[in-house]
Amino acid sequence: MHDYILYGFITLLLSSIFSMGGAGSGIALIPILNFLGFDFTMAKAVGLFAGASTTITSSVMNIKRKAIDYKFVLPIASTMLIFAPIGAYLSRFIDEEIVKFFFMLLLFYSASMMLFGKKKTLYHLESYALLFFIGACVGFVAGLLGVGGGNILIPLLALVGFAPKKVAVAVSFVVPFSALGSFATYASYIHLDWILLCVVAISAIMGGYAGNYLMHFKLKPQQVKKIMASILYLLALKLAWHFMGL
Repeated sequence: MHDYILYGFITLLLSSIFSMGGAGSGIALIPILNFLGFDFTMAKAVGLFAGASTTITSSVMNIKRKAIDYKFVLPIASTMLIFAPIGAYLSRFIDEEIVKFFFMLLLFYSASMMLFGKKKTLYHLESYALLFFIGACVGFVAGLLGVGGGNILIPLLALVGFAPKKVAVAVSFVVPFSALGSFATYASYIHLDWILLCVVAISAIMGGYAGNYLMHFKLKPQQVKKIMASILYLLALKLAWHFMGL
């Protein structure tokens, strides 16, 4: 019982912080659960469930505000829904240490993009074919690593010319498709603790609402990014420490 309270508190805290930045908390929750003794695949499944729960909150709010451009998001959502489960399925055949290594690289990449990512567009390649291609690639990598994919998708879409505000809204909508698709695949071949998943989901939803409130009334976006990046850097360094055998 005490463990569930701990996991719920961690999820609530992370979801509150990451929802302020428009991201799912799974990318941070996965390594933390692994450090606490969870099997890495199990941690990925729980992280995906938490991340989806957080971003679903943001999606519902954006739908109510009629902020969704469905012509823009559906090509990405559909391909991520197809390719994320493929990546999740293939991850079972890849050595766990290799997956962890690439997850560490993703943590470093995501944290660096939050702090140093350029807002200036480098290319103007907006097209529906490109959206399908990006959705497929990001979906596959996200499924393989057990994340929703938002941290990969946001800088990619901004890089090729899509407006930052449009990208942020789109990502909050499509990430649940990728996360839930991957989660369903992991759930097909591992044993899940459904009480833990319920605790995590409720905590993530509460954190999502809390984060949205704080985002509008308390903290500035740059402050939030610094906090998120610091968390991801610390987790990446902890994994790097593991790989150095220290």
